[in-house]
Amino acid sequence: MNENQNNKSPKHEWVDRYLEHLLIERGLSENSLDGYLRDLESFQSFLGERSSNVDVTTSQTLLLYLTYLRSKSLKSTSLARHLSSLRGFFAFCTSRGFLKENPAILLENPKLPKKLPVFLTREEISNVLAKPILTTKLGFRDKVMLELLYAAGMRVSELIGLKVEDFDPQTGVLIIFGKGSKERLVPIHYAAQDFLNRYINEWRGTFNPQVKNIFLNRSGKGLTRQGVWKMIKKYTLEAGIKRSISPHTFRHSFA
Repeated sequence: MNENQNNKSPKHEWVDRYLEHLLIERGLSENSLDGYLRDLESFQSFLGERSSNVDVTTSQTLLLYLTYLRSKSLKSTSLARHLSSLRGFFAFCTSRGFLKENPAILLENPKLPKKLPVFLTREEISNVLAKPILTTKLGFRDKVMLELLYAAGMRVSELIGLKVEDFDPQTGVLIIFGKGSKERLVPIHYAAQDFLNRYINEWRGTFNPQVKNIFLNRSGKGLTRQGVWKMIKKYTLEAGIKRSISPHTFRHSFA
């Protein structure tokens, strides 16, 4: 790989701005930032080998990069996190006006239903995520649940059914048991990994360490669907969203 070192693009200013955003506005840890940085540096290296740069990235460029990643026989979990990092980065660049259009829009998944009567905009999503108070155990718990609805597109029943052993902090993967007890592995992005890991290590035991469920109510018992619905309603109202938002709508908006 030494022959390609001279073609490697220096870290772009936008990458610095994005990492600063993740550190200051999102409150991510240094470990999470390192993960995002590695993924973005890999993409910049790919661009440098083609004498290109971040600010001229197109959807076609990203599709070529996706093909390149697949050619490296990456695990599906690693591939998903690469794509998640790029989606987050280019969504940030678009929201800040660095780019007129988001070239990563074709990487968005899963596909939304054809008819979705109500959804949340990106700005509304950011506002909702910013509402939980992270200095309290209930606020931190709520923050993690919202992040998981965003990162994994989980059903409420799947969210409240999560056990501590269903999360692998080494790979950032959740084991989710869906309808019909079907098991699936879901990689989550670095922000959600970070918040979930911190919650389990710093806050989870203050609820009821004897219960295996990750998310518990203030009495140390498992959460109900109604409890999650009330939580979502609370933060959407605090974010100034007047229309009716259900957990189903929230899930599909964040997926």
